[in-house]
Amino acid sequence: MSLSKAFIGVAKQLLPDYLFLSMQHRKKVGRFPNLQKPTTYNEKILHRCLHPDPRYATLTDKLTVRDYVKSKIGEEYLIPLIAEPESLTREVFDALPSAFVMKANHGSGYVKVIKDKSTTSFEELNDLATQWLSADFYRVARERHYRAIKHRIYFETLLLDERGAVPADFKIYVFKDDNGCKTVFLCVISDRFTDHPRADFYDAQWNLLDIGIGHFGRSKSPHPRPENLPMLLGLGERLAEEFQFVRVDLYSPQGRIYFGELTFTPGAGVLQLRPDSVDYEWGRYVQDTRAH
Repeated sequence: MSLSKAFIGVAKQLLPDYLFLSMQHRKKVGRFPNLQKPTTYNEKILHRCLHPDPRYATLTDKLTVRDYVKSKIGEEYLIPLIAEPESLTREVFDALPSAFVMKANHGSGYVKVIKDKSTTSFEELNDLATQWLSADFYRVARERHYRAIKHRIYFETLLLDERGAVPADFKIYVFKDDNGCKTVFLCVISDRFTDHPRADFYDAQWNLLDIGIGHFGRSKSPHPRPENLPMLLGLGERLAEEFQFVRVDLYSPQGRIYFGELTFTPGAGVLQLRPDSVDYEWGRYVQDTRAH
């Protein structure tokens, strides 16, 4: 990295949150946001980043949210925990099964899939865990509720689909208006851990929508309608019922449904929606912002 790029990187980190987010929005969405009177979906997500609901931290923490999920839909929808140690020690590593997933609870992207333990080592995972635990995820995108999350490493059972691959991620966007009427979209993320991840959007009736998002490509043909679609939607809506908007992530390998996470600020308000009209359309569905 050149000295000038390093200087720019440091300077960006020193910017106030609202200015940092405005610049990121301009760079990735293509225009400066109106943070005083947010109109678009991404502007309203930025507003949430700056003015989070006090509940967001506990329910964004991938460990503490498990109690909420258990109370709302039942423990059977939680991915089985293998360990949630205070720190990763050699004893913890030695006790892990031959296949597992290592995660951190305080941010996005902290996922290491291990299909065969013999291909990794304690030293490799410990270095990665140390890197994750030292990372301040709030500084990445200024989502302020992340500041309240205590950093933890944990290990889950590895979920695999019928092909032996990591299952697709069903991201269920649940919007609710002041009258309680819901608008729901599903985004299927497939091939997440490859060089060509794909994102495909559907409405609640599983009609394919002409929507693109961020860096994700689109599939060449629609995904088959899940046989358990009503159950996926029902569980998503039950987990979302206390909020005006939240994205509920679920997995459904071989027909069994598991909870992934709750996301209150998807894409941190800087993930471009295509066509641009979707940003404005979805902005009308988010109604829990006000001027500060």
